[in-house]
Amino acid sequence: MLKFAANLSLLFTEYPLIQRFGAARAAGFDAVEVQFPYTLTPEAVRKELQDHALKMVLINLPAGNWEAGDRGLACLPGREDEFAESVDLAIEWAKTLGVERLNCLAGVPPENVPAERVSATLAHNLKLAAQRCEGAGIELMIEAINNRDVPGFYLHHSHQVLDLIRKLELPATSLQYDVYHMQMMEGNLISTLQQNADKIGHIQIADVPGRHEPGTGEINFTNLFKALESQEYKGYISLEYIPRCKTEAGLGWLKTWKTQDERNELECSG
Repeated sequence: MLKFAANLSLLFTEYPLIQRFGAARAAGFDAVEVQFPYTLTPEAVRKELQDHALKMVLINLPAGNWEAGDRGLACLPGREDEFAESVDLAIEWAKTLGVERLNCLAGVPPENVPAERVSATLAHNLKLAAQRCEGAGIELMIEAINNRDVPGFYLHHSHQVLDLIRKLELPATSLQYDVYHMQMMEGNLISTLQQNADKIGHIQIADVPGRHEPGTGEINFTNLFKALESQEYKGYISLEYIPRCKTEAGLGWLKTWKTQDERNELECSG
C-alpha cells in the first residue's frame, strides 16, 4: 500500500505553521514534511509530532536567504562555510525529530561565475553533505527543480542528479523525485520511476499546470500510483501542492485512491 504524507509548507496554510500538524492529523495523515521548519524550534515541532502521533519524513537543508533570492546554497561559490553550517543544523533537527531524510537544493548560481567553478563547488558541497549525513545515519536527497518556476536553477533534470550521485560516488544519497517539476522538464514519469526505482528515495506530487491537487491537470495519477504499487515502492509520496481552496476540501482524490473507488476528476467544494 502506498504511503502519503502532507507537506505542511503548502498544505493547511489556513493555519499558522505550528497548528498545521494537528490539522494534518485531523485530516487523516500520519506523516508530514516541512520544507523549512527553522522559524520554529525543534522542541516545539517534536511536541507537535508526539501530541498528534505524526512522523516527520523530510525537511530541507536551510537554503540561504529566501527573501533575497537564494534557492539553495550547494552550488554557490564563496558560501561553502554557510552550506556546511546548514548541513550541521539540519542534522541536529533531524536527530531531534527522528527525520531519516534531508533534502538538498542546489540553488541558482550567480551570474558571471565560470561554470567550472560552480560545478566544483557543487561537487565539494555534495560530498561534504553526503558524508556528514551518512555519519549521522541519515539519507541525503538531491532534488531537481524546473527552471521555469525557478529560472536558472542548477539541477533541473533527473539525469543530472543521478549522474552526480554516480560520478561523485555519494554515499547514502538518492534522488528526490518531484513529479510536478519533472513533468514540466522531461515527462516520461512512469518510465523514469521504473528505470530508477533503486535510486529514488522520496517522491513529491502536484499536478501540471498550476501545481494543484491530482486530477486538476494533465498527469494521470491513477496510472502513476498503480505503477508505483507494481514496483513495490516503499517510500513516502508527499503532497506538495497548492490547494485550489481549503486543503481539507481538496482531499477527495486521496480518499478515493485509498478506498480504491472509482477515481473521478477532483472537484473542490466549500
